Amino acid sequence: MTPRSRTRPSRLRQEPEAVTWAREKAGLTKRALADQIGISEQLMGEIESGWRSATPANLVKIAEALNCPIVVLERKRSIGAVGTPAEDAKSADE
Repeated sequence: MTPRSRTRPSRLRQEPEAVTWAREKAGLTKRALADQIGISEQLMGEIESGWRSATPANLVKIAEALNCPIVVLERKRSIGAVGTPAEDAKSADE
């Protein structure tokens, strides 16, 4: 039996560092937050480390429990994926 390799999800709904920051600012442990929103402490740790993507419903629950806007916790889009402002301006001039 070969060992399973684990890979991080290619797209996360949350910004892991923002979730950790908001939780710590609220004075909660991972266990306390997980209990409050109804998930396991292990899943909460995986969400904060970026090994698992939070479901939309769990992200809403996390934001509500931490009393912060959901946009603070959401993954930011990469500007390069859409085009940098300089590239957009250049293509508009052509």
